[in-house]
Amino acid sequence: MLHMPPQLLIAATSAGAVALAEIGDKTMLLAILLASRFRQPWRIVAGIFCATVANHLLAAFVGSTVAGLLTARPFRLAVGAGFIAMAIWTLIPDRLDDDETPKPAGKHGAFLTTLVTFFLVEMGDKTQIATIALAAHFHDIASVAAGTTLGMMLADAPAVFLGEALVRHISLRAARICAAVLFAGLGVWQLAAVLR
Repeated sequence: MLHMPPQLLIAATSAGAVALAEIGDKTMLLAILLASRFRQPWRIVAGIFCATVANHLLAAFVGSTVAGLLTARPFRLAVGAGFIAMAIWTLIPDRLDDDETPKPAGKHGAFLTTLVTFFLVEMGDKTQIATIALAAHFHDIASVAAGTTLGMMLADAPAVFLGEALVRHISLRAARICAAVLFAGLGVWQLAAVLR
């Protein structure tokens, strides 16, 4: 049997969870909106990447730090319950609110508009909360942040290039169900480890 290094397993799990959770998420809808507004896909993808790296490194740091400070059984139970709550939240479709849509870029251009808008919209979003929970579970900032950033890019880069055509051909409901199953599985895994 092929042995996978733990960091690679953590990154792959994080990437899969976030990529599935991102499909149909408001930040994916924002990526499509930015692509249609600016028509500069490479600058938009670069802005999404930089915003996600910053946001998810911060989220992974918070998750790992809080987990390091609160290693007691109640906290670990809360992390497991948090994954199950994420599973339920993932089943609820997102929409992009009018106050979250980017305004015309003016002199700032597509990259800076994407960077700032994407970073702000990602704050408190389910993929950021998932990153915090994954880091709290795995205690590995770099692997979780790398994985969740990869997951975001796997979902959002095609959305930038293919736009609404991609959303029409992907079952958002099926993606939400897959993400919910993955988060629920992580929650059960965490709870089982604590309750054993």
